[in-house]
Amino acid sequence: MATKKTTQRAGFKTGEYVVYPAHGVGLIHSIEEQEVAGLTLELFVIGFEQDKLTLRVPVAKINSVGMRKLAEPEEVTKALDTVTGRARVKRTMWSRRAQEYEAKINSGDLIAISEVVRDLYRSEEQPEQSYSERQLFEQAMDRMSREIASVNKITLTEAVKLITKNLAKSPRRGKSDAADAEEAAA
Repeated sequence: MATKKTTQRAGFKTGEYVVYPAHGVGLIHSIEEQEVAGLTLELFVIGFEQDKLTLRVPVAKINSVGMRKLAEPEEVTKALDTVTGRARVKRTMWSRRAQEYEAKINSGDLIAISEVVRDLYRSEEQPEQSYSERQLFEQAMDRMSREIASVNKITLTEAVKLITKNLAKSPRRGKSDAADAEEAAA
C-alpha cells in the first residue's frame, strides 16, 4: 500500500511538530505515497500522541486544511500577553458564543485560542462555570498549552503553569484578589 518514503515536502519535514487546526499539535512521522481509488497520493502521516490518533493528510491539501508550523516564540509571548488582558465576553446567547469559541479553537490560531482561554477562565473566587463552558475552556487550554510546550521545549505541566500564572495577572482578577485581601484585613 505505502511505497516510497520521503523526508520533506511543501516546507514540512519528518520529525517536525506541526499544528493541524482540528486536532492541535502533532508530529510528522513520515511522508509517503499511497494509492487511493486508483490515484497515487503523497500523504503526510501525522501522529497526535495525546489523542492516540494518526492522521494522513494529502500534501496538496495542507493549505486548504490550515496545517501550519509551530508558532514563533514572539507569537507565544503575544498569546501569553493576550491571556493577561481583560476578558471580553459578549452579551449574546451562550449557544452563539459557544459556536464562536469552538470556531476559534478549531482555527488553529494560537492568539484566537488564547482569547478563548482568557474569556472562559474562572478564578477560585468567581462563580462556577457550566459544564459546556468548562469543556470549551479545557479544550482551548489543552491546545494552547501543547503548542507552548512544544515551542518553548518545556513539559505540558510547565506550560499550563505558565498560562495560569499569566491568567492571574489579568486586571479583573487582580482587582478581585485585592478586594478580597482588603475584606480579609478589615
